[in-house]
Amino acid sequence: MAALVAGAWVALWALHASPYNRWVENRGWVDLGALAALCTAIPQGKVIVPAMLHAWTWVLMIAAMMLPTTYPVLQIFRRIVAQRPDAGRLTGGVVAGFFVAWMAFGLLAHALDALLLAAARREGALIVHGWAIGAAVLAGAGLFQFSALKYRCLEQCHTPFGFVVARWHGRSAARDAFRLGLDHGLFCVGCCWALMLVMFVVGMGSLGWMIVLAAVMAAEKNLSWGRRLRTPLGLGLIGWAAAIVLTNA
Repeated sequence: MAALVAGAWVALWALHASPYNRWVENRGWVDLGALAALCTAIPQGKVIVPAMLHAWTWVLMIAAMMLPTTYPVLQIFRRIVAQRPDAGRLTGGVVAGFFVAWMAFGLLAHALDALLLAAARREGALIVHGWAIGAAVLAGAGLFQFSALKYRCLEQCHTPFGFVVARWHGRSAARDAFRLGLDHGLFCVGCCWALMLVMFVVGMGSLGWMIVLAAVMAAEKNLSWGRRLRTPLGLGLIGWAAAIVLTNA
């Protein structure tokens, strides 16, 4: 897992430092020569190709930012199935389920982002007042820090042993492993989706912000004092949104 996470960070850094950093930043895919040709060569290519490129960069982001937060669950599951000959495959099934949950969220976020961009091309006012969308996302993420839903999901992440035991029965091993990973991914999305949307505000290609947000989400999910971040983080995001409004209003 360490190699996978490190490889994802290196790939993101390489993309960020390359002429193709727009893949990470979620902008201008169809301006690239070869990709522009591909977009016109396949049906609905201007929709499908950007979505697939976004999915690829999103997988790298999830591997880099969110996969490390699954370590407690994967460690416990690995110990439980250690004597089985298919232990590696089952652990891979847990990881696959986790990625499916985050991929579904990523494609939904991409679709909403694409709709906003399309609306902005039709309505110039959205471009002029684009700061309002960013402020709304930051304020929403700050308010979500105080919601009951976030901490109901975090409770599932704070008890990895109980989480695994309640879902692993071993009778349908492959299905149980995938379902365990999917459930963990859904709870992870439930507690972290708002902070991940902050990436659309600060820039999808910002490695610095990726590291900061990954550290915050890992602390919230896995450290005993992670709950203490709720108030300063929530107030900080709301204050940031207020500062944007006061600067641009």
